[in-house]
Amino acid sequence: LTRGLDLAGADLRKVDLSRRDLRGANLRGADLSGVDLLLRDLREANLTGANLNRANLSAANLTGADLGRADLSGAQLLGAILHGANLTCSQLRQARNWQHAFRDKNLACGSNIPKPPAKAK
Repeated sequence: LTRGLDLAGADLRKVDLSRRDLRGANLRGADLSGVDLLLRDLREANLTGANLNRANLSAANLTGADLGRADLSGAQLLGAILHGANLTCSQLRQARNWQHAFRDKNLACGSNIPKPPAKAK
């Protein structure tokens, strides 16, 4: 079975990933804190233990992605189920701090949803 790009454990905070194919990527333990992954295809990606603190995963396709022990504190997950990108409560609950991620109502998963921070003027 061929997997995608192997970036396990990498510090990707300042790396431009906009032109990288991340479908099936091994991002296990990678530091993606604050990274913009808006609309990215992360289907079947291994995000186990990744730092996704404050990452923008809005409308990202996370179908089949492994979020086990990933840190989702402050992550933007709004629209993460659009266009067939079916992020599930089961996937979400495998992550750490998922309750502190900004997400759509249908991903409340039994927890309150924090209000996104006000945009700077």
